[in-house]
Amino acid sequence: MSFFDGVTVLILTYNEEANIGRTLNALHPFSNVVVVDSGSTDRTSEILEGYSNVRVVTRSFDSHAAQWNFGLSQCETPWVLALDADYLVHETLIAAISKLTPPPCVGGYRASFRYCVLGHPLSASLYPPGTVLFRRPGAAYLQFGHTQRVHVKGHILPLPGRIDHDDRKPLGNWFRSQASYAKLEAEYLLAKPPEELRRLDMIRLAAWPAPFLVFGYTMFVKKCLFEGWPGWLYVLQRVLAETMLAIELVERRLRELHPS
Repeated sequence: MSFFDGVTVLILTYNEEANIGRTLNALHPFSNVVVVDSGSTDRTSEILEGYSNVRVVTRSFDSHAAQWNFGLSQCETPWVLALDADYLVHETLIAAISKLTPPPCVGGYRASFRYCVLGHPLSASLYPPGTVLFRRPGAAYLQFGHTQRVHVKGHILPLPGRIDHDDRKPLGNWFRSQASYAKLEAEYLLAKPPEELRRLDMIRLAAWPAPFLVFGYTMFVKKCLFEGWPGWLYVLQRVLAETMLAIELVERRLRELHPS
């Protein structure tokens, strides 16, 4: 019995026609793929119908954590491989998963990511490693600002290989997503007690330093300066994302000072 037989791949989608085909093509060794779709209006559903190993469940979106937890309830295998619709899993990582024999003390595995801009891989980015493969029983997602993290029982070990984050959706989608993320992130930072904030959160909460620091860090420390146009686009996106959050924070503070 292959380890694959005990793994369900879980993917969330909403208007992912630009990405989902490439993601699923790399996942052909997995016989169980569950896609939770939020009511896509593009060709996502049509593309999903072309894969015999995919089961689609539709659920209206409320939050990322709630959507992922619903997805977990649709999985029946002991293990779950949770992926975004723009993740491309490399063959080396898939081969490593096929050979796993996890001891009982291991609750999951984390993967490293390589950020791509329209197919061009960057040598470095701000994208952190994440737990993507984990035991389903006892696993639960928690919301942290605009993102979510899975909580699992047991040790988390690294996986060899990597996953490419390669979003090919139009730029307008990115702007809409960042506007939503900025609101969620602002609510999270303002609601959290100051003593529970990390140093990075404190810098972002101050509003003005983060855009400047992100520019210098991505351009020079992460060496996007040498990545050509893809690197420059990545720098601009990261700076703009932090600027949108800063604007959201300042605007909320002004409204508190000058309520209508």
